[in-house]
Amino acid sequence: MTKKTAKILIFDSGVGGLSVYKEIQAQLPQLDYLYIFDNEAYPYGELDHDTLIARVDTIVSSLVAQHQIDLVVIACNTASTIVLPTLRAKLSVPVVGVVPAIKPASNLANKAVGLIATPATITRPYTHDLIRDFSQSKPVELLGSTRLVDIAEEKLRGKAVDLEELKNILAPMESKIDVAVLGCTHFPLIREEIQAVLTNHVQLVDSGEAIARRVKDLLVIEADAETQGKREIYSSAPPWEEGALNQALYLLGFSPVQYYPIEI
Repeated sequence: MTKKTAKILIFDSGVGGLSVYKEIQAQLPQLDYLYIFDNEAYPYGELDHDTLIARVDTIVSSLVAQHQIDLVVIACNTASTIVLPTLRAKLSVPVVGVVPAIKPASNLANKAVGLIATPATITRPYTHDLIRDFSQSKPVELLGSTRLVDIAEEKLRGKAVDLEELKNILAPMESKIDVAVLGCTHFPLIREEIQAVLTNHVQLVDSGEAIARRVKDLLVIEADAETQGKREIYSSAPPWEEGALNQALYLLGFSPVQYYPIEI
């Protein structure tokens, strides 16, 4: 009897969750990965609470049932702060979310922490609870930017990052901090560019490695790093012009983007 390979579903509103995928698959390359991005409703920060829950619930629940998923990763900070209780109550498989790495950043900072995230994440009560609970001794500078998400999406589709534009976006916190939290899964995709702008005087922190460790702890799997599982990727909007993205995905081991229509 052939042993079933564990399959992980990674969900995001865009391609940012690929930064999380890279961290997980580096530790667990033998697993099967299914990635879905809900670009039909991108950006998630502009959706109302109930619409966001309905979309994520519908997409994730249907894919878990159709593809015999063993574990779900909600690789979106905005969605994680809202939908995790709903999904965990409904699904029988583990659901892992992402939250801004405020706690480790606070431990590392000498001067102040900078949280770079989407406007939605910056304003969430959940985020302010994290700051209250884990960064009482260090001030936290907040910077919310949807444009940074777009820049990361554009980079993966072959467009060069404008460092001058990036510098202008990050300028409000540049001189105030010594540790910056990349509080959106899109931002590690432009990590090198952010580091270049903030210089080596600012240490960058994200949640990717911690998520990978959590996934590894939840899936008790025999070590078999010599094999590589399947990698499939779906989008909720028709992928008409994704040539550059498909080229980038090929380098990550994925087959071309497939269309997964959503009916809410």
